[in-house]
Amino acid sequence: MQSLNIANLGEDLVAQWLQSAGWMILHRQFSCRWGEIDIIAQYDGTNQESILAFVEVKTRSPGNWDDGGRGAITLKKQAKIERTSQIFLTKYPEKAEYSCRFDVAIVSCQIMTKQHHELSATQDTITSFLVGEYQFQLQEYIAGAFDCLID
Repeated sequence: MQSLNIANLGEDLVAQWLQSAGWMILHRQFSCRWGEIDIIAQYDGTNQESILAFVEVKTRSPGNWDDGGRGAITLKKQAKIERTSQIFLTKYPEKAEYSCRFDVAIVSCQIMTKQHHELSATQDTITSFLVGEYQFQLQEYIAGAFDCLID
């Protein structure tokens, strides 16, 4: 487990899933003095306006303390992400007219054994992948997860 960066692998899963759904990944781990945004993705719909998604990825093992990462998305965390997104838009003014939203991706990570293979086959997952003996599952993707406005 020490040689794996669990958070980065969870972000990899979400980025791959977004790309498979037609999103373009603009940045991974965009950071400034205010904070970091795990993934910034752009979607250019054929008959709709372009969308920027600022995605917070929470990767957790089963039985964690914060409801799969949902409990870590506090109002303070939301404010940091919003501030960081404003810095991004200042740095890339050509994106300032895009519709923006804040998404949350919940990823589970567990060591796979024969028992887990049988159990995980019945769980609802959006997508998953294996890295060594670890299985990563995108459990939930919440589009527009919190209500912050970008001016």
